[in-house]
Amino acid sequence: MWILEAAGDSEGGALIFRIPPGAIKTIGRASRADFILDVPLVSRLHCRLTASATGLEIFDLDSTNGTFVNDSRIKQAMLSSGDLVRIGRVSLVVSKD
Repeated sequence: MWILEAAGDSEGGALIFRIPPGAIKTIGRASRADFILDVPLVSRLHCRLTASATGLEIFDLDSTNGTFVNDSRIKQAMLSSGDLVRIGRVSLVVSKD
């Protein structure tokens, strides 16, 4: 299981998102998003996470303000434990359980 947990200084407060193997989850402000982040600078459907046997992949869904991994704007990236994902003003630390 992959875990994205809000960093201490994150605007979203205490958040923990769990992504089991084989899952595809979306993050955004919309009620139809799997993980809802109702904070400024987050698009309705901001990004998608895909957990597979080989790792956790993140895709930006053409968000207005971008998705960042370790301070680099990405369209798509493979995540590793310890990576920092920034969505709007929310910073999430990636770990594997």
